[in-house]
Amino acid sequence: MAELNNSDIKIVTKDVNLFYGDNHALKDVTLDILSNKITAFIGPSGCGKSTYLKTLNRMNDIVPNVKISGKVLLDGEDIYENGVNVTYLRKKIGMVFQKPNPFPMSIYDNVAYGPRVHGIKSKARLDEIVENSLKGAAIWEETKDRLKQNALGLSGGQQQRLCIARAIAVEPEVILMDEPTSALDPISTLKIEELMSQLKEKYTVAIVTHNMQQAARISDYTAFFLVGEMIEYGETQQIFSRPKNKKTEEYITGRFG
Repeated sequence: MAELNNSDIKIVTKDVNLFYGDNHALKDVTLDILSNKITAFIGPSGCGKSTYLKTLNRMNDIVPNVKISGKVLLDGEDIYENGVNVTYLRKKIGMVFQKPNPFPMSIYDNVAYGPRVHGIKSKARLDEIVENSLKGAAIWEETKDRLKQNALGLSGGQQQRLCIARAIAVEPEVILMDEPTSALDPISTLKIEELMSQLKEKYTVAIVTHNMQQAARISDYTAFFLVGEMIEYGETQQIFSRPKNKKTEEYITGRFG
């Protein structure tokens, strides 16, 4: 990889180890995530890629018997330091899950939920945030005449874009996506992929995907995980065309996984 400027790096992880009880799920993972780029994490099931993604906004805090060591720095500040406000951290680093999970309330209230939690009460301001977030998630035209309808009435692909709108409504700096298209049909998947390319203009995006074609299509950088270790990391084009590690090559060419 080319020499990086510190201003290019959004998140630094250094020697991250994570245990679920006795299970050593992440082993000395050291990785820099670049600003305004899409970084994809690939690897077979159970290799640690989703676990790693969740360390980036402390989603593993809610899992019992988890032990984490190492450093995770957001803009140079350790997110695991004592006294870190985790609610505020998750405002800065939003998350979109594998299965769309809209709240059982109106489309409008789904998007306005986060801003309200963070103290915004003005209806005019909330209206503006809802519209801008739905536009930012490329779903405004489909929802602008039904904002008061229950979000659960949307299709799966629309629900996932709504969840992206909900994530960006609190003005995060980073968006984490854990296999955001695995439950969607090909047309919805394409819409989400097109949306990701737009999102990186404003946000840093990290995505876990099982779909190697997707990683090759949308990401700028790719990290390959295997049995809790980060085996290889580099520019996506290099990883897919000239991998340096034999294990990476075997996985990408379909010899295992």
